[in-house]
Amino acid sequence: MITISLERRRWGLKYLVGLVGIWGMALLLAERLSADEVQTIELWPQGAPGARGGPEDFRPTLTIYPAPRENRTGTAVVICPGGGYGFTAMDHEGHQIAAWFNSIGVAGFILDYRHRKRGYGHPAPLQDAQRAIRYVRSHAADYHLDPKRIGIMGFSAGGHLASTAATHFDAGHPEAADPIERASCRPDFAILCYAVIALGEPITHRGSQENLLGKNPPEELVRSLSNEKQVTKDTPPTFLWHTDEDKAVPPENSVLFYLACRRAGVPAELHIFRTGRHGLGLAKETPGTNQWPSLCEAWLRNQGFLPKKE
Repeated sequence: MITISLERRRWGLKYLVGLVGIWGMALLLAERLSADEVQTIELWPQGAPGARGGPEDFRPTLTIYPAPRENRTGTAVVICPGGGYGFTAMDHEGHQIAAWFNSIGVAGFILDYRHRKRGYGHPAPLQDAQRAIRYVRSHAADYHLDPKRIGIMGFSAGGHLASTAATHFDAGHPEAADPIERASCRPDFAILCYAVIALGEPITHRGSQENLLGKNPPEELVRSLSNEKQVTKDTPPTFLWHTDEDKAVPPENSVLFYLACRRAGVPAELHIFRTGRHGLGLAKETPGTNQWPSLCEAWLRNQGFLPKKE
């Protein structure tokens, strides 16, 4: 594992000194920092498939927020920020989301994936998302995770990427020399936030489609990545939310995926909130819509991905 950067979270030192004394404080602090360090790693240390190479080439990364020791649940989520497949909104759809997941005992893995402005279209983003799921699952013991509780979530175009990973997956490649590639890339659940879902339709976000597939993609390819058409009984349980006021990505995208899940017998939950622009992230300042995190947490508990509250 190649570490690119490392950040340590702060503790209240005065509290610790008063509680256990200087030596006990040192031991506890060392243990806490080891458990809670946030780090960014290269997703493909030996080079991503289809990489152009060279010093200017973008190298996909995962920024890892391990769940704090005192409340970790064994559940993890790969987080795909949005950005129309032309950038990644790493703050409000990445770091803020991972911090919220940590608050409920979930480890967050923020994916900074390849996209058009980095010189890549399909299949590079999907390869990166699949690799991220494989990485988390194959390193589950290192992060105190249950390999059967590894989910994926995404916002906007990142939601399209997450929905693609939830409908295009395999059980791993047992003969692969790389042990990460032997792990399944099927997520155990998906969380889709004001997601781009449908391609080649009137409700499609055209910028995302063009960045991903180019100006005149083959019809078969468009259909294969219009993910409401790819839902099967093996699609993982899915939580979706959108807003009625979203003008960039119409809420029909989420509705179509939800209905496809119903037809396939896949457990799904959909919330359409009345107010809020596109790109809200946690939606802290949007009354009503700001309830989506608590609803998502309740859904995770009801589905068995988090322990029930006593």
